[in-house]
Amino acid sequence: MAHRQRNRVPKRPTKNGKRAQDSRPRPPAGLASRNVAVHLLGTVLVDRTTLDVALDKVSKTGSFADLSGRDRAFARMIVMTTLRRLGQIDDILGQFIARSLPKECGRLREILRAAAAQLLFLDTPSHAVIDIAVRQVQGDRRARRFDKLTNAVLRRMVREGSQIRERQDATRLNTPDWLWERWQASYGADATREIAAAHLNEPALDLTVKSDPAGWAERLGGLILPSGTVRLQHRGRIEELEGYDAGAWWVQDIAAALPVRLLGELEGLRVADLCAAPGGKTAQLLCAGAEVVTVDSSAMRIERLRENLARLELSCEVIEADAAEWRTADLFDVVILDAPCTATGTIRRHPDIVWLKSEDDVARSVDLQKRLLDNAIELVRPGGRLVYCTCSLEAEECSQQIVRLLDAHNELERVAIRAGDFGGEEAWVNGLGELRTLPFQLPVREGRLSGMDGFFAAVVRRRA
Repeated sequence: MAHRQRNRVPKRPTKNGKRAQDSRPRPPAGLASRNVAVHLLGTVLVDRTTLDVALDKVSKTGSFADLSGRDRAFARMIVMTTLRRLGQIDDILGQFIARSLPKECGRLREILRAAAAQLLFLDTPSHAVIDIAVRQVQGDRRARRFDKLTNAVLRRMVREGSQIRERQDATRLNTPDWLWERWQASYGADATREIAAAHLNEPALDLTVKSDPAGWAERLGGLILPSGTVRLQHRGRIEELEGYDAGAWWVQDIAAALPVRLLGELEGLRVADLCAAPGGKTAQLLCAGAEVVTVDSSAMRIERLRENLARLELSCEVIEADAAEWRTADLFDVVILDAPCTATGTIRRHPDIVWLKSEDDVARSVDLQKRLLDNAIELVRPGGRLVYCTCSLEAEECSQQIVRLLDAHNELERVAIRAGDFGGEEAWVNGLGELRTLPFQLPVREGRLSGMDGFFAAVVRRRA
């Protein structure tokens, strides 16, 4: 007679080769996603790596890719919230921890910061946050001696943290002094507070569509902004949105899409797009009928640009070269230079910038921009135009660069920008006739859909 096989508990091998019942406890739900979040925070705040690069690395090594879509989104939300609110979080932790933490304490700081973000700003159940944070500390060889401190600090945060949070000056605490002082000098005290407040909110998703913005806004449940950008509230993977595989649109903040719109009719014009990757402006130019040559110095960024153009079923000449030195005998009707910068206008989308950049970075960017501009103007034919733009809020990287360029080149003249030329608002054009958007501008009745990147653009013409 055949014997019925019993269901058995899986066993693991012992030292003497025999198998024993596996009594190891399963890790609690949510531990893996929080471990990824802590790793990312350490990579940004300790290793000084941008969040985009850090995310790219973990997606390739598997720790992030192995998570479910929901857990990936949760890990990313912890990281983004921690970076947006780091000033507040550290202020509260400083009130609860009597002595400064030693340098050699593993990932203790990042564990505490991530846990605080969940307790104070994400409404995560406190028992789960505290239990997993203590486990994370116990699992870190250099941090494990602080497990009791972690438990005590987080329990106190549950009791007192929200009351302290309500008394904090959030905009000031989450903005480093050097940025605050710069923005006050450039935009005034009230605008500085509005800029800093805008950085605390998760931005909406902006799409530039090839055609039929009204149709795509309806399909995707979004709305059309004055310049034709489609805006929607989306927290999932963009690859899952309708139209992605078909190449019907690409992601591009409304402000970043404005410089090309300043140029009017582009059909048949020869255009150079310098520092072009990831290719949003290149795609705009091609869809407008321009003959485009794109230049970028990074092989990795060019690969991404090619992938984006392939998805959009667009093509042009792509050149890997240093745009500060690249020359060609054939001059261009239009040259667009979206110069590398401190990117302080994109802090809404990249909150790591606040903690990675310093005032020294402004000076370094300015030097590079000067070299790029001096070469770019040599590529413009007589009668042609140069569009210089950055996603910076810093005056040295924006208007001051144009003043220097005009002083150095008598053959150049400024082309004043008018709001009606690109479907924008008068407030987006400064007194010099330059585009200057700020993060708190573009209010939308659905408050979560308000705001835009801080962006600058100016147009100059080379006299015939």
